[in-house]
Formats: sequence, C-alpha cells, structure tokens
Amino acid sequence: MSEETRHDHQEQPEQPAQGRHRNSLFQVRLPLYIAGALLAGVLLGANTFSPSDNNPQATAKAYLKFRDVLSYIDRDYVDTVDTEALTDHAITKMLEKLDPHTSYIPSADLAMARSYLEGDFEGIGVEFNIFKDTIYVITPLSGGPSEAAGIQSGDKIIKVDGENVAGIGINNEGVFKRLRGPKGTTVNLEIQRKANPKLLPFSISRNKIPTVSVDVSYMVNNNTGYIKVSRFSANTFEEFKQSLTALRKKGMQQLILDLRGNPGGYMDHATRMADEFIAGDKMIVYTDGKGTRYDSKSFARTRGDFESGPLIVLLDEGSASASEIVAGALQDNDRALIVGRRSFGKGLVQMPIPLNDGSELRLTISRYYTPSGRSIQKPYVAGAEDYQKDLLHRLENGEFFHPDSSLFVDSLKYKTTKGRVVYGGGGIMPDVFVPRDTTELSEYLSQLYNKNVLREYALGYYNDNRKTLEKMSFDKFNKSFVVTDKMLQDFRRVAAQSDVAYDEAQYNRSKELLRNNLKAFIGRSVYGNEGFFPVLHEKDEEFQQALRQFGQAQRLARGA
Repeated sequence: MSEETRHDHQEQPEQPAQGRHRNSLFQVRLPLYIAGALLAGVLLGANTFSPSDNNPQATAKAYLKFRDVLSYIDRDYVDTVDTEALTDHAITKMLEKLDPHTSYIPSADLAMARSYLEGDFEGIGVEFNIFKDTIYVITPLSGGPSEAAGIQSGDKIIKVDGENVAGIGINNEGVFKRLRGPKGTTVNLEIQRKANPKLLPFSISRNKIPTVSVDVSYMVNNNTGYIKVSRFSANTFEEFKQSLTALRKKGMQQLILDLRGNPGGYMDHATRMADEFIAGDKMIVYTDGKGTRYDSKSFARTRGDFESGPLIVLLDEGSASASEIVAGALQDNDRALIVGRRSFGKGLVQMPIPLNDGSELRLTISRYYTPSGRSIQKPYVAGAEDYQKDLLHRLENGEFFHPDSSLFVDSLKYKTTKGRVVYGGGGIMPDVFVPRDTTELSEYLSQLYNKNVLREYALGYYNDNRKTLEKMSFDKFNKSFVVTDKMLQDFRRVAAQSDVAYDEAQYNRSKELLRNNLKAFIGRSVYGNEGFFPVLHEKDEEFQQALRQFGQAQRLARGA
C-alpha cells in the first residue's frame, strides 16, 4: 500500500470526472438528486423541490410521502434518531433497485473516493505497508519531501505529530489522514531505524506528489515492448504516451499492453489511448441512454504513434469499464489480439451530481457499446447481491479454467470490421483464452501474502545487503541473483514469527513460485517496478502465452 493510494492486487472502484458530464465510470454506491433536494426541504423548511419533467405527478407524490415519513420519525419516534444517517441509508437502498453502479457517496467519504483517480495529491511522498501493526516505509518517492528529508526504505513510523501510531491497529485510511495534508504544512515523524535504539525525529514539509497509473514499461527483448496500465486516472494518457514514445526509441516493433486488473476510470483517457493504435477515423466507442441527451460517439482523430505493428492486449476478470473500451475498440477494429480471460463487464456511464450537503450522486445515464454494437455491461437482472458474486459464479462454473462455451451463442454473435466473429454477453471475450494457473498456488502461499511476509522479508534482506545490491545492474541481478535454500529457511522463520504455520506439502508445491516472488520483491526494493515486473513475468503464464502469440498478432496486423 502507499500514500499515493496504490492498491496492489485489489480491484478498485472507478470514479467519474469532476464538473460536467465527461462520460466517466465508477463502481460504488450513491443517492438520487431528488433525495438531496428533499432533505434540504425537510431540514430548512424550504419549498425547493422540483419534480421530474418526465413524470411530475409521481415524483412529487413520492417526495411528499418521504418528507412526511421522515418528519414523523424525527418528531414522534420513541428514540432519538440520526435523520441524516437514516436518509443516507434510505437513499442507498433506493439506488440498489436501479443498477449496480449508480451510487451515493456521503460527503465524509468523497475526498477519499476521488483521490484514487486524482492526478496528484499533497503529502510527504512515501510508499508504505503495514507489517505487524507497524507502518514500514517501502520507499520514499523519488523527488518527494520524504526523500529530501532522509527517510529510508525499512524505516518504521512510530509517531506522527506526537501521536503513537504503532500497535494501535492503524489501517491505510488512518495513515492517509495523518500523512496527507495541504502543501507547505509540516508533519513531525519519529522513526525507528535498524541498529539505532533511539527514535529519530524528522520534520517534513508536505508537497504535491504525483500519482502513477502506468506501473511499468520496459523492453522484453530487442523488439518487444511491454506497458502495464493499472487505472485510467487524470495523468494516464500522458504517462502512457511517454512510455510508448520511449519504447519506440528503443526499437520496439511489437507491444504487449497489459490491462489486467485495471478497473477503469476516465473515458477520455481510454479513447485517446485507443486512438494511438487505430488509424483513420474509425469508431472507438458509443453510448446510448434515455432519449438522445447522453448519446455520444467517439472516433479516432489523430495520427497515433503505433498504428501498425503487432499488438496484444492482456485482459482478465478484473479488467473493467475504460479497460474494456480500449480492448473492445482494438478488437472490433481488428487492431489487436486479445489474450487472457473474459473481462469484468462494466459498461454503464455515471454522471457525478454534487448534492447540497457536500455528498455526491453518481447516476447511470447511458450504456457503452463497442464499434460492432456489443454492450460491454454484463446482465444484472438477478439483483445487486447476485451481481456482486459474478466472479465467484465464474469460478464455480469453471470459466477461469476453460472458455465458457455457454456464452458463444448465435444471438450474441457480432463481426469485426474485417468479418471476424466476436461475442457479446457482457465483458470482452478474448481471442486467445488463457486459464488461470493454480498449479503452484497453496493456502500457505496465500497466508504469506495476506500477512505481508514476502514484502517484509524482501525489505529486510535489501536493508541487510543494500551496498552489494545497489552496485549491481538490473541485468546482472536478473541473470545471476538466486534466492537460495538458505534464504528460504530464513524466510520460513520470518513467516513463523508472523504466525504462518509451516505446511511442508504446500510449501513444496509453491516453492519455486515463492522463490520467484521473493526475487521480484527484492528487485523492487533495489530497482523499483523495473526490477519487479520482469522477474515476476518469468512465472506469469498469461504473459508468456502473449509472447507466444505474436505470430497470430502479426497476421492480424497485416490483415491476413
């Protein structure tokens, strides 16, 4: 976890653009604008309600009914009632009758909800994790105030502004509240550093810290580039463009665009990214809502940096919304080969509507469609609870391990611009299916991840061997560094101290994957993500399958 709200291995909610409608995307819970006006009318005694033009009598009648009920509760109910909390609950339950993505965000939660896609934030600039109820600095962010102040990887943050924050059950939100703050304000930390029994004081002036949504870009070999995009936030297209340009200068002739686990974000960044790959003025995506007010069509407009050449897009069940817009546009225009598993299926457009108390309604106003006419949105007729369990249903039905043939039906058949058959039904179906690889997974490995043992051990190893590791180039590290059996023995002792019970059979099953993952986390401590992902990809079957599919991607690029 990090102060800049990086969420490792978690599906994160999408959030809409601020201000006027920007065809943006989000995935949480929210109220109706009518309810916000209603609440103002009840509490202020104002007669401000304006009924819907579509159905004025029904909305006015419903408003009066809700106002009367809330007034009776507030005046006559036997116990004291928090009417604001009660109204928030009523709004949330009302919105559940609409769709899974129309949502209500109380004012207290809005800043945190927005921060995920903000282009930057103000704080001290550290990436952190919580190990054993203690905040560990994974790394001070390059160029940030913590780096300038001398904060180091492995430092333990014990006190913030005199308040003890170790051993109190602090969570990520608690860290954000204490470390973030307006630019120019000061936060006083007391740090415990290895080999120093005394707490070290640091006074750090907060500053603007850029967030990153392109996790890594690198050359896999002499002609193959790789870019991983974790979300579509305010800076995503600029980061992506810089990465693409840099890879082209290094001789990239074919590209893997990794959108696995990317929950989406701003639509305009998705369409601009797709435009970099699509020539001419071909359609990228269109939306359709009630009437024509929120209908729109997006087309390729500019000459992109990679409009020809083999292109592979990696997708999985965690890829949603803006990710699906990119993948659907590239697939329907026969521009990219899609490799992986069926994506999440989030194709509803939310418009952010500020309410009078500082809360926000994110109201679904239209649906997304790929150029061939496929609706990205998966069905939600069975209700919100069933919808939220969709990924569990896919697991139980075996879809993660073999293509779900029940979805390949004639009524869901569509054709790309060159006549290839693609299928709708919710989400983007891959051209090349890759089953989830579970051969080396075990409950023991899951416990190690859940308790952050791999990161803790890797950080400790890095701090103990910092001088030797930092003299080594990444190429040398990648080729020659080995996680030895002695290191694995030491690791098991650290795991036992974190109450992860050793299971020999499960350990042996996961041993080689564990060896790879430990090397990757050590590499990350030394070289950042450029030292993490290339190592991790050695055991990543979806990535390896993508490398094997460039022959097919080449034929697609040539129109064969």
